[in-house]
Amino acid sequence: MNEALGFGLSKLKLRDKMVEARLVCLIVMWCLTAPRVAEAAIGVNWGILSFHRLKPSTVVDLLKDNKISKVKLFDADPDSLEALMGSGIQVMVGISNDMLPFLSSSADACDLWVRRNVSRYVVKNGVDIRYVAVGNEPFLTSYSGQYQPYVMPALLNLQQSLAKVNLASYVKLVVPCNADAYEAALPSQGAFRPELTEIMTQLVSFLNSNGSPFVVNIYPFLSLYGSSDFPQEYAFFEGTSHSVTDGSAVYNNAFDGNFDTLVAALSKLGYGQMPIVIGEVGWPTDGAISANLTAAKTFNQGLIKNVLSNKGTPLRPGVPPMDVYLFGLLDEGAKSTLPGTFERHWGIFSFDGQAKYPLNLGLGSRQLINAKSVEYLPSRWCVADPARDLSAVESHMKLACSVADCTTLGYGGSCNGIGAKGNISYAFNSYYQVQMQKEQSCDFDGLGMVTFLDPSMGECRFLVGITASSATSFSQLQHSSAIVWIWILISWRVWICVI
Repeated sequence: MNEALGFGLSKLKLRDKMVEARLVCLIVMWCLTAPRVAEAAIGVNWGILSFHRLKPSTVVDLLKDNKISKVKLFDADPDSLEALMGSGIQVMVGISNDMLPFLSSSADACDLWVRRNVSRYVVKNGVDIRYVAVGNEPFLTSYSGQYQPYVMPALLNLQQSLAKVNLASYVKLVVPCNADAYEAALPSQGAFRPELTEIMTQLVSFLNSNGSPFVVNIYPFLSLYGSSDFPQEYAFFEGTSHSVTDGSAVYNNAFDGNFDTLVAALSKLGYGQMPIVIGEVGWPTDGAISANLTAAKTFNQGLIKNVLSNKGTPLRPGVPPMDVYLFGLLDEGAKSTLPGTFERHWGIFSFDGQAKYPLNLGLGSRQLINAKSVEYLPSRWCVADPARDLSAVESHMKLACSVADCTTLGYGGSCNGIGAKGNISYAFNSYYQVQMQKEQSCDFDGLGMVTFLDPSMGECRFLVGITASSATSFSQLQHSSAIVWIWILISWRVWICVI
């Protein structure tokens, strides 16, 4: 009887072990097949359209000091890429929209572009290029379909070019889209604009086949700036009395609502689980009403907290965006002001790499760390001579502001209230600093004078430029752009005559 009892107990133990083993197998299988929730990473956009450009090596040190491990470029600037070599920072390089027609119709041009801007850098101790952004918001409504025919052919050509250098599985092609590519009254009803349905179906199929994410730029600030009816609270993450109810889902901020509108649009095309990267998001600090330091800090800190909480959104609970690239790292004083004068003031750092406001990026350091070893011009400024009659100053101000950045003087700007003489002095000094403090650049037919007393007033900062060794002039930026076009034309076998 004891033997029979022992045999029975042994069978029970064996059965328990078999059940346990099955449970372990089921858990392992679930872990392998269930959607993986990765923590979102915070990166930055590094634009270089500045009259006072920091040395690229200084910017890379700034990124490393702030533990920023992902950076997005708007081109493939060789100086920036050289500085990023060996840094370990993951990089997205960009191709401008006006290059799409050439790349879409010439495999040779794509091969050349990849060799010059990708494969030459992706080497041991080189640049960790992970993405190539093919165009920037090419489907923007205001472009009226201008670039639309070129996107897919360019993507296909570039994919083949990457394959030729054995980088197709490592470097992913993406197309950053503006949030105006999709629309809906409620997030769950999201759909791509009717005229984009066909190309978006092709695009997301391509992205899915190649393991690439969908990249979108979301700007609640622009929604607020563009509509007096847009509830201001809804643009931020601090809670609102203007929540949007969509069935059982409640949206308390514009970012989540916009994100889920895209999720719904992708779902309608059969790609509801496609990874999403936020290519640009941020808040400007100057140049318009609601563009100020307090609002920018509140928005960006709320965004970072929201994303890093990993709570996701109603349509993607527990699944935050793959990566989020803040726009931007530095102010760009030479950017176009066509969308608005705020365009030159998106940086979390000013042009010289100095933090504008306290911000915890959630990357280890609780505060932003300023750029080090920045070389400034001497501490002197150009102002209007108080002893002179300034009644004929208008033409000089127009000249100064056509060359330098005077956007802070506009309505809503930080220098809007400094008075007529203050405006003149600000314009004079901005021009003087862009001209590297050359003596004649503060003449203005005798109306200007150099002072060694800082004329800054309140929040209105009269800047001092960066030395020539640290700066890149706007003419140099134009020269770099010209070089890009020259080699494209050469690849097309077009004779270029210089007269």
